[in-house]
Amino acid sequence: MTETDTVLDVRDRDDPPFPVISDALDDLGPNETLLLVNSFEPEPLYDVLADRGFDHETERVDDDEWRVTIERE
Repeated sequence: MTETDTVLDVRDRDDPPFPVISDALDDLGPNETLLLVNSFEPEPLYDVLADRGFDHETERVDDDEWRVTIERE
């Protein structure tokens, strides 16, 4: 994976994070990378990413911090 261009931290959101994540994916350029920071592993997101042509790597940083690096395939 490449260097991160955008960081999206959704841990402290009061509303559902998926619309914000979806918007960030829409804005991602062909050579850009999104780092998603979440409080849990966003497993339901993985199928969405695959369906939309994105690749990802997930890293558990702490008990309540997961980082998913996302880029276009």
